Amino acid sequence: MVVPESQDTMYYPPSDLQKDAHVADFSSYLALYRKSLENPEAFWKEIADKFFWKKPATGPVLQYNFDVKQGSIYVKCMDGAKTNMCYNVLDRHVMEGNLGEKVAYYWEGNSPDHHMTITYRQLLSQVCRCANVLKQMGVKKGDRVSIYLPMIPELVYTMLACARIGAIHSVVFAGFSSESLCERIMDAQSCVLVTADGVYRGEKLINLKQIADEALEKCRENASSSVTKCLVIKHHALRTKSGATCNKLQTPWDSECDIWWDEVMRDSPEECEPEWLDAEDPLFILYTSGSTGKPKGVLHTIAGYLLYTSLTFKYVFDHHHDDVYWCTADIGWITGHSYITYGPLANGATSVLFEGIPVHPHVGRFWEIIEKYKVTKFYTAPTAIRLLMKYGREPLQKYDLSSLRILGTVGEPINPEAWQWYHGVVGQGRCPVVDTFWQTETGGHVLTPLPAATPLKPGSATFPFFGVEPTILNEHGEELEGEAEGYLVFRRPWPGIMRTVFQNHERFENTYFKKFPGFYVTGDGCRRDKDGYYWITGRIDDMLNVSGHLMSTAEVEAALTVHQAVAEAAVVSRPHKVKGECLYCFVTLKHSREFNRTLVDELKRLVRERIGPIATPDFIQNAPALPKTRSGKIMRRILRQIARNEKDMGDLSTLADPKVVEVLFSHRCEAAP
Repeated sequence: MVVPESQDTMYYPPSDLQKDAHVADFSSYLALYRKSLENPEAFWKEIADKFFWKKPATGPVLQYNFDVKQGSIYVKCMDGAKTNMCYNVLDRHVMEGNLGEKVAYYWEGNSPDHHMTITYRQLLSQVCRCANVLKQMGVKKGDRVSIYLPMIPELVYTMLACARIGAIHSVVFAGFSSESLCERIMDAQSCVLVTADGVYRGEKLINLKQIADEALEKCRENASSSVTKCLVIKHHALRTKSGATCNKLQTPWDSECDIWWDEVMRDSPEECEPEWLDAEDPLFILYTSGSTGKPKGVLHTIAGYLLYTSLTFKYVFDHHHDDVYWCTADIGWITGHSYITYGPLANGATSVLFEGIPVHPHVGRFWEIIEKYKVTKFYTAPTAIRLLMKYGREPLQKYDLSSLRILGTVGEPINPEAWQWYHGVVGQGRCPVVDTFWQTETGGHVLTPLPAATPLKPGSATFPFFGVEPTILNEHGEELEGEAEGYLVFRRPWPGIMRTVFQNHERFENTYFKKFPGFYVTGDGCRRDKDGYYWITGRIDDMLNVSGHLMSTAEVEAALTVHQAVAEAAVVSRPHKVKGECLYCFVTLKHSREFNRTLVDELKRLVRERIGPIATPDFIQNAPALPKTRSGKIMRRILRQIARNEKDMGDLSTLADPKVVEVLFSHRCEAAP
């Protein structure tokens, strides 16, 4: 790894940023990176010493086995230690750090009229109240609590309350359908569901409680209802001046199960002693799509996740005490867990917690908020950048963005055109863009620039973070040196890596470690250039990355085939100017069924209902037959080429019926119906 030679596409860190940066230049990065690999014990112990441990670790900071041939896969961090995540991200600041009156969150709602300021002391008080409520409801250490909430402060309160008492939270994105919520509740066997009466997304009012009730009813139908209580929050934006819920929303109610948040929080004590937990006790489960269609319950544990999210946040965003940081993600995804909740709070940061969407009530909403709170560090998705690019420079010119110092991207590789616009127009040519690569499974950034240290190439995730050792393998598992392209894998763990798939360790090993024993397999393709920069080339398996949200083709196919007219379905990705990728679906109908606009609308609605709006297909094509090998395997490579109108099919000799390709091209969708 060497500092690359200057070239037209290279951007170097501004000198003013380097003056007080935590990692000031590339040579400093290299020195720290070498230390993290050559002496990981000393490196991570220095980080761990900044936090509170009720009982110190009894063994090495990091222990692991990555080779299935050597036995069961495991990772342990700070083994033998006892601590509490909530204490470290709240009490430590209020009681020991004198940060009680510092703002933890500026909450900004769907409308500019709805906003709130929450200090660290206020946050601790609300979390303790919530923790006591959960205990009164019978929640104890090890129990699972499902959380189905919009981006309101109560979402953070509930997560941290679970962490305080040793319960395991399972946050479900509040854009998911009742079917998806039900599936996640059943898999986690949660005892409590926390939701809200409703939420506005832009102009649209969504009855969350009704969706939650439908999910719980589906759980009962499956004889898998473990939920005994449903804690319901009255959304701030839906209340009248008297505190009543607005009459636009009818909240279904079951007095045997449902409890109003306000009523139980009102008299709940403001103090709650934290449960002192083992370093490797579970912190949360977060479900991510799997290639088999069934979501995987990714499980993260306390100590390693604390060390890793705190360090990545501090270094990747070069966090300082006076910063105002804003990540636009939803906490229903890992980005919100690591870089809205735990990472920022572990550093005593001030963050913006945003509930709205980028274009409501106007297309300058993001820029308005940056000016309002004088945001210094801004972290968003390439999808949002591409969306806002469509409106040009004019919306930005109405607002003062001079507070910005660092920009970040997350969720998918950013295309160079969007990178240039983000850097040149939003950052006014003076803010480094940290293009971060990581996954739900990794817990935090694994490939990323450091803003004051790393020369940037638009579209590249650049270099590994501390403790991360990537390599590129070919199909045979052979390591590739120098310039290369192949499978991105990691040779060793870092503290924040997932520990298992909840209640299915065999699936964990098969998914991430079986293909190439001795390595963690990301499932992503990667290219390394002559300067050692890493470029993510996309998913190698049958996964889709739509607007930064990873989805399984099998999950969408399963939803489509529920329709009584569909005999078979296959789903592939197609490039999209805003989303990055969109869903292109091929459906083979049962005999005598007609393909028409009504059917297309029904299929789209079915996918929305079973998975959620983010999975809505852009294209649904009639496929009288699918291209299959003689053994019956669908050749998705061909379907991707058809979706992209690429006529050069290459070798079709393995197809059972090559004429199928011509038929599919004749039915191809030119525009989303």
